[in-house]
Amino acid sequence: MSRPEGFERFLELSRRIGSDLSKTQGAGGNTSIKNDGVMWVKASGTWLSDAGLKEIMVPVETAPLVEALRAGDPRAEKATDFVIASLNTDKLRPSIEASFHAVLQSPVVAHYHCVNTLAHAVLEDRVDRLTARMAVLEDLTWATIPYRRPGVPLAREIAKAAQRRPDVLILFNHGIIVCGNTVDEVAERIQRVTSALEIPPREGALPDMESLDAIAADSGFKPAGDPISHRTALDPTSMRIATGGSLYPDHVIFLGTEIGILPPDQPMSDVFRYYEQRKSAQPKMVLVPGKGVLISETLTPGGEAMARCLADVVTRIPDDAEIAYLGAEAEYELTHWEAEQYRQALDRKAAGP
Repeated sequence: MSRPEGFERFLELSRRIGSDLSKTQGAGGNTSIKNDGVMWVKASGTWLSDAGLKEIMVPVETAPLVEALRAGDPRAEKATDFVIASLNTDKLRPSIEASFHAVLQSPVVAHYHCVNTLAHAVLEDRVDRLTARMAVLEDLTWATIPYRRPGVPLAREIAKAAQRRPDVLILFNHGIIVCGNTVDEVAERIQRVTSALEIPPREGALPDMESLDAIAADSGFKPAGDPISHRTALDPTSMRIATGGSLYPDHVIFLGTEIGILPPDQPMSDVFRYYEQRKSAQPKMVLVPGKGVLISETLTPGGEAMARCLADVVTRIPDDAEIAYLGAEAEYELTHWEAEQYRQALDRKAAGP
C-alpha cells in the first residue's frame, strides 16, 4: 500500500498552512488526504509547519473509524485502533480530531485556527457577520458548527453537516475547515475564504520593553518574545476581551483559564499573592497595561505561539462586539481531557529541559 497521488503537494500545502501564524499556531490545526479507504491525517502533538521535513502524518482506516463514531464506540476518540501499523513506522498517534476528518467525504481536508475566522466566530452575532462576509463566495457552500469539545463531540456535530458536503465549515469558538477534491482546489479555496473573512488588526502603541524587563526581573516571568504578542496589553478593548473569559480551546489548553493583570506601580509579587489567596493556579500570562505582555518562563513554544494568537484575535474584534466566551463547563472539559494532556506532554518534550 503506497501513499496517495499528490501526497507531496499535500505535504507542501500542510507546511504552508502551518508556517502562517495567521492560520496555525504551534501544534494546532490538522490536515488529511484520503485514498482507497486510507486517510493520512496529521499526528497529535506535531506541527503542520514540519510537514515534509519530519514524519507527521498517520495512516488510518477510514470506514471502520466512521462506523465506530456512528456506533458510539469509545475507540473513535483516540482513533489509535484504526491506525495501519505497518505504515506507521514512527508509531505516531492520530490527531485528536481524526474522527471529524474521517466523516467529511472530501478527499482533501484542511482544518486550522485562522485568526480572522476566530475574530468572527467568538462573537454573539457571528452568524450575521459571517453570512455577510461569505456572500461574496457564491460558488462555495458553507456551514456553521456550534461549539463542541474537540474529538468525538465535535465530530458528531460535523457529521450532521457532512451529509450536505459543504466546502467550508466554520466552527464556533474554534476555527475553520476547508474541503475539496484536490490539494490545489483546497489551496485556492483557503486563499479566497481568507480574503473574505479578513479583518485588519488594531495597532496600538509599541511595548515598553525596558519597563517589562524591570518588572519581570527574578519573577519567573519574561517579556513575550514576539513583538505582536504585546498588543493584547496595549489597548483597552483588547485587554477587556482577553481577560473576560476563554475564547477557544487552545486558549484554555496553553494559556490557562485566566490571564493576569498587573495594576500600575505594583510588583509581580502582588499578582502571585492574589492567585494564592484565591487558591487558584498562577497565570501563565500577565498583562501590564500600556506596556506589554509577560509570559511564564515555563511556557512552552506552543504556549508562546498561543500568546501571539490571542493578540492576533483580540485586536481584530470590533470595540462594540459582544463576546460568546466558552464558559466554565467547556473549560473544565478541556482541562480534564486525556487527549489534550497527551498533546501538552509532547509540547513540553519538544521544548526540552
